[in-house]
Amino acid sequence: MGTLINVITILVGTGLGVFLGDRLKANLQETVLAGLGLITLVIGIQMALTTTNILIVLGSVLLGGMLGEWLGIEAALERAGEWLQQRFQADTEREDEATENGFVKGFVVASLLFAVGPLAILGSIQDGLTGDFRLLAIKATLDGFASLAFASSLGIGVGFSALTILIYQGGITLLAAQADALLNQAMINEMTATGGVLIISLAISSLLEIKTIRVGNLLPALLVAPLIVWLLTLFGLPLVPPI
Repeated sequence: MGTLINVITILVGTGLGVFLGDRLKANLQETVLAGLGLITLVIGIQMALTTTNILIVLGSVLLGGMLGEWLGIEAALERAGEWLQQRFQADTEREDEATENGFVKGFVVASLLFAVGPLAILGSIQDGLTGDFRLLAIKATLDGFASLAFASSLGIGVGFSALTILIYQGGITLLAAQADALLNQAMINEMTATGGVLIISLAISSLLEIKTIRVGNLLPALLVAPLIVWLLTLFGLPLVPPI
């Protein structure tokens, strides 16, 4: 459901972008972004409170963060974003660019931009594991405004990026749904709570711009959380700390 909503907002945003051009006021975009940031923060807190042992979430975030820093996930995402920005600027500066090339560039730039980012991964996993598509609904709203802006300069090719999102996010959601058979409820709860912490950091860093946080480097925490639960169960240790 979340991916389908995302596809619809991209198509609607593209249509409005082609129709309106660049007449959307910047103040409106800023206000909407701030509102989405606040709602994202609330959702992250709700998810984080599903934990039965905050120490599991703590260990997941710390170990996952160290693994992410070692792998350089955030740096890789930033390099991809910088490459996209350079290509986008270079292409839009060519006034004699053919219409067909503009269509292709709009499709490629929008596809990669909408697919790169922790929210696409977190939202798709959450949707697949629990059926909760709130994160993807927020991403859908953001992508809708972004597609409006892109389509005003790159044209209708931006709308065809919806096919990429359908395959990419839909694939992650289906994989997460299959992984549900390997995860028990305790693993899902701690994975959800860990994801909530990442969503909070995403709201603080990217949407509300309060403090810069390398959220991409925290993504491995989603894999560490169920692993910790499995290890505790394997050695017969309690998942819920004694009072």
